[in-house]
Amino acid sequence: MDFSTVPLPSGKHTIGKLFDFEAGHRLPSLAPEHKCSRQHGHSYEVEVILTASELEDPGFVTDFGDLAPFKKFLDTELDHHNLHEIMPSDPTSERLAQFLAGWFIQNVEPGIPGRLVAVRVRETERSWARFDVAER
Repeated sequence: MDFSTVPLPSGKHTIGKLFDFEAGHRLPSLAPEHKCSRQHGHSYEVEVILTASELEDPGFVTDFGDLAPFKKFLDTELDHHNLHEIMPSDPTSERLAQFLAGWFIQNVEPGIPGRLVAVRVRETERSWARFDVAER
């Protein structure tokens, strides 16, 4: 069979890359009896989701290796830190996803062909938050 005649539909390509780090936090604005008002930690999993209408040679949205600065940021600035001492507001998963999206757009995106669509932060196996970047 000749597969060279298979039509390629138009659309966007999307990729995702998972990262992880360990960090502690507390949410001091919650009532003292709420368990999250006390210091605790999570094994965070962060997924960045990128898209592109056209692929870069050899056929990438973005080379996964070009995302290394994001991993370095997580490892040096967030891993084994207290997030409430780093972030300007209560470090909920929702706000952490938005914070990480902002850092990624400012520090990684200018040097890559793909564009950030969303950041998903998972703080437990069953709980996650996702920040979707507005269309630019």
